[in-house]
Amino acid sequence: MSVRVLVTTSVIAERDAVLAGLPAGAALVTGPDPEPPPSTGPDITVGTVGVGPAAAAARTARLLGLAEAAGRPYQVVISAGIAGGFPDRAPIGATVLARRSVHADLGAESPDGWQSLDQLGFGSTVLTVDPSVLAALTAALPEAVLGDVLTVTTVTGTAERAATLAARHPEAVAEGMEGYGVGCAAADAGVRYGELRTISNPVGPRDRAAWRIGEALDALTAAASALTRLVSLADAG
Repeated sequence: MSVRVLVTTSVIAERDAVLAGLPAGAALVTGPDPEPPPSTGPDITVGTVGVGPAAAAARTARLLGLAEAAGRPYQVVISAGIAGGFPDRAPIGATVLARRSVHADLGAESPDGWQSLDQLGFGSTVLTVDPSVLAALTAALPEAVLGDVLTVTTVTGTAERAATLAARHPEAVAEGMEGYGVGCAAADAGVRYGELRTISNPVGPRDRAAWRIGEALDALTAAASALTRLVSLADAG
């Protein structure tokens, strides 16, 4: 039996870019539909879950729960989309695979500086990607940049904040808004998790004229074919 894979994106443009890179017949979640019909191609479902970690976690959890209730559970969840890349770590157009998804602004300011949720003793801001998922995607995308992908609720817009995040997270290669939320939903459901991003802009001052969203979406389409490797993962369950 093949492994069922759920691919989540934040917006429709990313969803369509992923679908364009998959073989015909991949299933699609649209509107409020809780569970798509069985796919006629690889057992991969693609759907949008909203912007930000809260929306992404809630929608992903709903899709996972309803699929399990219907007797057709997913075994792998991938958070996919475009992202900002840290300069000198992940250039525009690069494909990034997360080793870890890290919620970078979940914590507290203090007179002694920033304290993460981990330091406060209230949980963890770090989710490690499933090794078998990362290995399969890395084998299919050997040129991909590997590292931490930060999840933020406020997108970086200044050089000062970019420098602070880069120093605080030396393994960070990219910044997005959904990975940690999707990963939390996957972890709670006991489902394997991974994160795939393509880079549209540098993390730092918001210069929309320098963004290359079309290039990043094209790169996402090119990378999406690697997702078919996941349907044959062994011992998923």
